Amino acid sequence: MKKLKNIIGIILIVIITNVIFFNYVKNDNKNLDEKAKTLNTSNVFQNLKNNSIQYFQNPDFTIAAEKTINSVVHVKNTSTARSRNSIWDLFYDNSPNKRTVGTGSGVIVSSDGYILTNYHVIENASEIEITTNNNNSYIAELIGTDENSDIAVLKISGDKKFPYIRFANSDETKIGEWVLAVGNPFNLTSTVTAGIISAKSRDLNDYDSKNQSFIQTDAAVNSGNSGGALVNISGDLIGINTAIQSNNAGFIGYSFAVPSNIARKIYEDILEFGNVQRGLLGVTGQSLNAEISRELDLKVTEGFYVSTTDEDMGAHLAGIRSGDIITKIDDVEIKKFSDLSGYLNSKRPGDQLSVDIFRDNKKINMNVALKRSSYVQFYGMQLKDASKRLLDEKNLSHGVEVVVNRNGTLFRMGVRPGHILSEINDTKILSTSELSNFENENIYQITFIDENGEKERLIFE
Repeated sequence: MKKLKNIIGIILIVIITNVIFFNYVKNDNKNLDEKAKTLNTSNVFQNLKNNSIQYFQNPDFTIAAEKTINSVVHVKNTSTARSRNSIWDLFYDNSPNKRTVGTGSGVIVSSDGYILTNYHVIENASEIEITTNNNNSYIAELIGTDENSDIAVLKISGDKKFPYIRFANSDETKIGEWVLAVGNPFNLTSTVTAGIISAKSRDLNDYDSKNQSFIQTDAAVNSGNSGGALVNISGDLIGINTAIQSNNAGFIGYSFAVPSNIARKIYEDILEFGNVQRGLLGVTGQSLNAEISRELDLKVTEGFYVSTTDEDMGAHLAGIRSGDIITKIDDVEIKKFSDLSGYLNSKRPGDQLSVDIFRDNKKINMNVALKRSSYVQFYGMQLKDASKRLLDEKNLSHGVEVVVNRNGTLFRMGVRPGHILSEINDTKILSTSELSNFENENIYQITFIDENGEKERLIFE
């Protein structure tokens, strides 16, 4: 009898233990379920004890859409051009004016009606009409533009404050982060598409002579989205949708946006100064890769290789020299030229930067002050007086140096920074001050000297 009581006691203990254990597991799993439901989209995985089951929460875009949809507007650009309808119009010039209409998107960035859009959306506009999401229409004032970054600033006025989108820090965005593109593709107003950031600091120099540093995304962007908003999941502005790469002018999987830090800086410059204030390091060079590093016998394959420095600019004055490799500016890693140009485009003359360089297998930190450009703008290029040393190297007696080339035609013809512009229309160019003499002339020929000292005469019909 005593033995039987012991057996029954053991059985009761086992039953009670199992009940307690299963209740614990059930409650623990329930707690895991509750925790999984509250996970942020940047941390959506929670492993259970067996490491085989994962909980996932679909991202919620509704808040971001609600915050932004009323702040993205439809932009209609009306321009007037002469239309020649018959051969007699060529002689008598009596053809009527032809009105053309282009459309795009814009982003309200202040309660008093300032709007960011793309320069190409409003280019050559004689009238710009803005339509908001609630179908109110306004005639916009063009405040300023920056063709290089493809950004324009507009202004509308109303009786009430406008809903607007706040700027986010685009430098803090991460590859793989969820984003929304908000715009008006194909005149379909208030369209929202979702995707992720596919890449950052994307350089499109293969397709565009401008220096750019785009955010790349796979959120669907089509014709009419230009100038619209790229926002994070909180509904804050991280970019202005600008371009797609496509063979048929339709979306095929990726698009590009001007980072909000660049767009914001241009917007603030135009409002404060009336133009864009660019701070320059004063270096020329190229991005590194494995092939270039082997040719230069370098031990690093990422960074910006400095070929030359401008003796009057901040980089040279701080001690940066030819052969140095810029690897970091402030907290931004510099792996290629678009990292460098993108960050500098968000800075102004006088800004102090902490620059890390790699020299003789050693890391060196320098403080560099950005300076204002002293270059002359001409024919889509930035030029400066060529130094005597450079002219002597190329065995030249005259010419001005190309610093930046944003002329698409000249870029396709091979004109690059470092080339010497020596003649215009068979007239020798001795200094940049002479370029103003050609502003109102028909330029049919420009002569350049390339990096190898070879003369190339470019003829324009």
